[in-house]
Amino acid sequence: MDVDMETSPSYFDPEDLSSRERFRRYGKRNPGSSLSPHHDSSASRFSNAALFLENIKHEVESFDADFGETHFDSASKMRESLDGLGVYRVDSDADTMRRRGSESLKVCKQEEHEQIESADTTFSLFASLLDSGLQGLMHIPDLILRFESSCRSVSESIRYGANERYRIVEDKLMRQKARLLLDEAATWSLLWYLYGKGNGEVPEDLILFPTTSHLEACQFVAAENNTAHTAQLCLRIVQWLEGLASKALDLDNKFRGSHVGSYLPSSGVWHHTQRHLTGGASNTKTIHHLDFDAPTRERTQQLPDDKKQDESLLEDVWTLLRAGRLEEACNLCRSAGQPWRAASLCPFGGSNLFPSLEALEENGKNRVLQAIELESGVGHQWHLWKWASYCASEKIAEQDGGKYESAVYAAQCSNLKRLLPVCTDWESACWTMAKSWLDVQVDIEIARLRPGGLEQFKSFEEAIERSPGQGDLASQLSGPDSWPLHVLNQQPRDLSSLLQKLHSSDTVHEAVARSCKEQQRQIEINLMLGDIPHLLDLIYSWISPSEDDGSIFRPHGDPQMMRFGAHLVLVLRHLLHDQMNDTYREKMMTVGDFIIHMYAMFLFTKQNEELVGLYAAQLARHRCIDLFVHMMELRLNSSMHVRYKMFISAIEYLPFSPEDESKGSFEEIIERILSRSREISVVKQDKSSDVAEEHRLQSLQKAMVIQWLCFTPPSTINDAKAVTEKLVLRALMHSNLLFREFALISMWRVPAVPIGAHTVLSLLAEPLKQPTEILLSTEDHDVAESLKEFQDWNEYYSCDAKYRNWLKIELAHAEVSPDKLSAAEKQLEVTAAREALSSSLLLLERKDNPWLVPTQDHLHVSVEPVYLELHATAVLSLPSGECLSPDATLCTTLTSALYTLVSEEEVLHRELMVNVSISSKDSSCIEVALRCSAMEGDGLGPHDLNDGGILANVMAAGFKGELSRFQAGVTMEISRLDAWYSTAGGSLEGPATYIVRGLCRRCCIPEIFLRCMQVSVSLMESGYPPARHYELIELVTSPDTDFLRLFSQNQLQELLLFERNYTIYGMDLENGPNS
Repeated sequence: MDVDMETSPSYFDPEDLSSRERFRRYGKRNPGSSLSPHHDSSASRFSNAALFLENIKHEVESFDADFGETHFDSASKMRESLDGLGVYRVDSDADTMRRRGSESLKVCKQEEHEQIESADTTFSLFASLLDSGLQGLMHIPDLILRFESSCRSVSESIRYGANERYRIVEDKLMRQKARLLLDEAATWSLLWYLYGKGNGEVPEDLILFPTTSHLEACQFVAAENNTAHTAQLCLRIVQWLEGLASKALDLDNKFRGSHVGSYLPSSGVWHHTQRHLTGGASNTKTIHHLDFDAPTRERTQQLPDDKKQDESLLEDVWTLLRAGRLEEACNLCRSAGQPWRAASLCPFGGSNLFPSLEALEENGKNRVLQAIELESGVGHQWHLWKWASYCASEKIAEQDGGKYESAVYAAQCSNLKRLLPVCTDWESACWTMAKSWLDVQVDIEIARLRPGGLEQFKSFEEAIERSPGQGDLASQLSGPDSWPLHVLNQQPRDLSSLLQKLHSSDTVHEAVARSCKEQQRQIEINLMLGDIPHLLDLIYSWISPSEDDGSIFRPHGDPQMMRFGAHLVLVLRHLLHDQMNDTYREKMMTVGDFIIHMYAMFLFTKQNEELVGLYAAQLARHRCIDLFVHMMELRLNSSMHVRYKMFISAIEYLPFSPEDESKGSFEEIIERILSRSREISVVKQDKSSDVAEEHRLQSLQKAMVIQWLCFTPPSTINDAKAVTEKLVLRALMHSNLLFREFALISMWRVPAVPIGAHTVLSLLAEPLKQPTEILLSTEDHDVAESLKEFQDWNEYYSCDAKYRNWLKIELAHAEVSPDKLSAAEKQLEVTAAREALSSSLLLLERKDNPWLVPTQDHLHVSVEPVYLELHATAVLSLPSGECLSPDATLCTTLTSALYTLVSEEEVLHRELMVNVSISSKDSSCIEVALRCSAMEGDGLGPHDLNDGGILANVMAAGFKGELSRFQAGVTMEISRLDAWYSTAGGSLEGPATYIVRGLCRRCCIPEIFLRCMQVSVSLMESGYPPARHYELIELVTSPDTDFLRLFSQNQLQELLLFERNYTIYGMDLENGPNS
């Protein structure tokens, strides 16, 4: 590939955010979507999943070293558990939305029975869902939710689905896999909230006049201005984190049977203190009254048991508030005997005052709040409640009343100082900061609605400009009128500073700061910031090959991260398609392609060929083609089933013909594969290597690529019938090209059959059974000519096979004394000889349809001068079969020898040019290039002689080893041969097939005659004279066939020598054994 996969382009600076575009993340929600967000919680995480798994691996190895080898069979157990817990129910749902007959995702793995990790089911599951999304059967926001739910389902199956018990190390590994999937599910959920949820508007039927503070808060957050953008972002982050916490509670309840808030009624009443006071006991450190204000008023505490019970209750209240379950938290307080606490958490008639459209719709037209604010003014009671909560949180903390009680009231008033001490995980700390900042922004907006609000707003701006630590505003203020100045200096200035606080162990718990280094946390932080370019660089750095590994086709890193990264890129491309400028679009396409490429190669290495096409089709055109070519070449010698999966994967997800410059096509891939297959060079072993045998084996690899054109496409693709016809036609054309090359390298009279040619014939046998009539009925002249030439070659190689069969028998019998051969063995040789002779005569005697002569010439028309070119890559072979290594002197000598085959006058007249050089790809090969001007009968007009013209004449002498001024007997064994029409400037215009066909006639027809003479001589020697020998001689000399002009001088001499021997054996046969 021409793109450096190791590094990103230098002009992409992920740290430079000065010119970064603010992506508009809150698109309109599609009204046709019916899916709702699924929330979950993520458990404790490790900073690097791949590193942790590696540590587990070492631990397993050490464990086995201590206690002996143990085979894990957890993978199969986990897969059974998936069936029982409904993971595949998600898959089956997706199947109903995928295209009918989608072959690539239906092909089962019939050959690979190796055990797979149960988490690997996410590969096929995600591919199925993505397939539906890309086809438009599922909206992208809904697709994100399905990704999230799939991760959760697989995670639950891994963690809770198995009935078997595992060893400690194995169980630890399974737990970690489940946690990593939950982490990923959390990220998908965040992506949905930021980019997929949409930004609704306040329904008109909920608008009140006069307005209320809650209505104004919701309208402010839902607005489109820059200030509201930050508030909207905070709202979505809060909703996301509350959703995760809520899902975690449901998960615990589902599998562990426990749930927060499951207490007996009145468990919040101070029973121990009540009995203590009833018994008449007195203690200065114990309260003397049981009302809820007693601890604050009397500056004492209830008994330790009651205080511990209260703290436990408030911890559950905190957990419910953290999960966004305000109503459930209030019900818990009431059932515990503390209705006053429920009233303090949910004032104004129990309304939910969270500034979201969901809360607004839940409350309906809030007449209670409207009536209150009509009397006291908009926002007065709101700020009074906030200020009272702030005072309560501070007072409780000062009197050591319990950190959770202080945090519960601090959460109502953005008092981070009392909130952060109870946040020991990343999600809680992030939720605390985001919710506090959101509430302060809403409080400031509501303060502007009050009388004198504009002047007060200026003081807010001054407070915001003041750096944290420059004086404590809360100590200088009293009363609710100046709210929220009390907590303003605790809040971040922007989202970046909020997230930066999460990294500081001075501000948050050490576990929170440590969690910021985890991969999914870093991804989520970049998503919140909208820094997509840096996010892509980050993911690619985790999965890209190491610096000392230059292979771009070798997957690296955590497979689950590769899967996540690839799907994240594809989702973001669809979500942000219209919101990116050119720079970031280029970043998204380039680095995104690298990530998808790595995942596609991972699937390929894990024998998931049926999934590869879905992802490779999303790559840029050149990367898509390069990747498919690489994979199909690697699978060339695999089983039929594997090759078919690879074929289906390509043809189902790619257009057959080029339609879009940005997308690859199946046709382009096949053309590249066919072209590269002909570039196979001779394996350089040693000087004595058998060139003929090397070419024979090499031809098999060339022939195998035809199989990609012989598969039947699925009926579900567009124009399946037309595609099938095009594949068969292309197979015919390429097979004919190979037949020509194979024929020219199979002149050796040896028993071994040309395996490449017979492989092609076997591969095309089935595809040509059905479409032959369709191909013949078409009006395209090239189709009919291609089919006719294929049939000609089929007949030729049939004759060739019969000759080699006879030769094999004859050579075997030659090693045995004639007296020891049975009559049956002798008759077998005679029968084989007669079959070879008969089939060859049938081919040579064709009058109305001569072999390898087109029924109609393709006439090349051009107003400019036309030139002909013949390019060949060949190996020089000695008569012994050994390879002759070329050098500069040898190339010069060969060039001169080729020139001498044509007279000087004709060289000048036809502008003949000959160039021989050592191949740049293989030093054991030579490159021969011939060029001349076209003339009538040779390049222009009909080609009546069908001998390939002057270029075929020159090249044939090299193939036959009859160069007068070159080493005697040295032949050129080609590995590639092409003929072209060209312009005066050297630009190639089209194939000059008649030259190669004529060259094949010059070489093959004389060889067929010589083989027939060899067989005839053998028959005569054996006492079985052939019946049609003289017809064979007449064919050579007949002016109607004009075969004689195809023979070289040496071939004629060999023909005469065979005839002489034939005559001698005939005379001996006539005279009898006693003469």
